[in-house]
Formats: sequence, C-alpha cells, structure tokens
Amino acid sequence: MAKKPIRVAVTGAAGNIGYALLFRIASGQMFGADQPVILQLLEIPVEGPQKALKGVAMEIDDCAFPLVQGMTLHGDANEAFGDANWCLLVGSKPRGPGMERADLLKDNGKIFVAQGQAIDRHAAADARVAVVGNPCNTNCMIAASQAKRLSPDRFTAMVRLDENRGRAQLAQKAGVLVTEVSDLFIYGNHSPTMFADYTHAKIGGKDAATVIGDKAWLENEYLPAVGKRGAAIIEARGASSAASAAGALVDHVRDLVTPGAIHSVAIPSGGRYGFADGVWAGMPVKSTANGYEVITSYEMDDFAKSKIKITNDELLSERDTVKEMLG
Repeated sequence: MAKKPIRVAVTGAAGNIGYALLFRIASGQMFGADQPVILQLLEIPVEGPQKALKGVAMEIDDCAFPLVQGMTLHGDANEAFGDANWCLLVGSKPRGPGMERADLLKDNGKIFVAQGQAIDRHAAADARVAVVGNPCNTNCMIAASQAKRLSPDRFTAMVRLDENRGRAQLAQKAGVLVTEVSDLFIYGNHSPTMFADYTHAKIGGKDAATVIGDKAWLENEYLPAVGKRGAAIIEARGASSAASAAGALVDHVRDLVTPGAIHSVAIPSGGRYGFADGVWAGMPVKSTANGYEVITSYEMDDFAKSKIKITNDELLSERDTVKEMLG
C-alpha cells in the first residue's frame, strides 16, 4: 500500500539554502524513496522573494519528481504551516556588516516568535520542527517557548553541519574515508564555541586521538577549524554555506526519522553534560520510533568540561539577550 504523503513546510524556500534543499527533499533523500511529500513553501511577502519562489516552484515542477504530490506557495506563516508534519525553519535575517550578535538575536527572535506561534496553532498534531536559521539554538528555544500544544522535544536545532565538518577534517588528517570516522558528536552552540568531541571519536574503530597522534593539532588547530569553518567558506567564496547546510539538514531529518540512528542534535539540554537547564544544546542522541533518546554515557575529562563551559556560557548569554521573547 502506498504511503500517505507528509506535509513539509520550508521557510526561506527561495534562498540559497532553500534552493539547495528542496530538490533533495523532492527526490526522496530526506524522507525516503517511497515517501510522497506535499511541499508548503514560505517566503517573505514582498515582490522579489515571492517572484523567486515562483521560479523555484517552476523548476520543481519541471523535474517531474514522482514523490511530489502537491506544492503550495505562501507569504503568510499561518497558511504555510497548515497541517504540516515537518516544519523546516531555514529562513532568517543574515548578520550584516557591523551588526552585533545581540542585534541579530533580537531581530531574528521576532521572526521565530511569530513562526513558533503559527506552528503551534496550525501544524499537525505530530508536527516536528528543525531550525537552521541562525543563531539556530536560541531561535529554536524561542520558537519552542511559544508552543502550548507541541512539547519542547518536537523542536530541534541543527548542529549536524558541524558534525559533518568535524568528521571530514578528521578523515583528511588521518588519510581515511569519512565513513571510517564515527562517534564524533557536537556539544553546545552552533557557533565557534561549539565543542567537537574528538576525545570519544573513533577512526576505523580505534580511538581517534591515538590514530591522529597529535594532541596539539587536535586542541589548537582542529577545534578552531571546525568552529570557524563557516567564516572560512565566506572568505573563500564570498557567500555563506548553502549546499553543505542543505545537505546537513537532509542528514539531520533523515536520521531523526530513522530509528537507531546515532547523531548530534541540538535539543532541550535537561541539564545534561553540564549545560544549563532550558537551553538548546547539541549532544548525542539515538533516534527512536517516536522521537529520540539522549545518550548520556560519555564521561567528559577536564578539557572537555572546560570547552562545554564556554559554549554553555554563550548559550546563557544568548538566552539572557532574548529573555523578553520567551513565552
């Protein structure tokens, strides 16, 4: 029996990440090759983005994807999130020249207050939310705080791009395929403060730090390189990560809907791993049929704890900046 289509709402659908993302959803890479989808695409309600959105929709039509069983275009969040099973919050205001992070948090916070309210009012009873728009951890916390019907665990933020970056850089250093790198998890914020925990990672099933054999490189080069990779890409290509961010979101959602998958997700911390209760922090989870379970078995050494404290302090600072927006 054919599966019932799921409704997937995507914000910022005509932006660079959205453009790189939609064709992968439509082809079945996110939800599976046998899962039909109905795309509900949202862009800001002004002429330029709405015109671009129509062009993106035309291209999706022209691909004749068998899995796409419907597509609607929106400038209103209340309509776009109607009966949505998945809400992918990609769109956000980018940080401009001279803009302080606090200003960005407040500007984007207003967007995610409205979207959180619209999702809670109009999305499906089983709706799940994945936040990409930065600062994604705190934006996710803001959106979740508006929800009265949906529980906080339905809201996740994406740190999978950091995990993918970290795995790739370890693989390159060790001279192995990226598939040889496992158990690398991202703790904390999706920002340069995040901690890519190489201390528990494996390369070819062996302790990654032992395989690399260069503690100074791991602490002083590897961690900053992973944390600042986004800035390095902007410097190199003159634009922020788009295709890799879209790919990471595909990984993020695909693993969340794959029971048994183990991966990094930013979720309500619950006070785990030394994070303050109430912030959304990256940590390892195992997906289940109905959600996820946090893996709490990793013991952190003093170095790891010091790194987690730094990223936790940043998350607390961000929470304090947007405290008036939290429902």
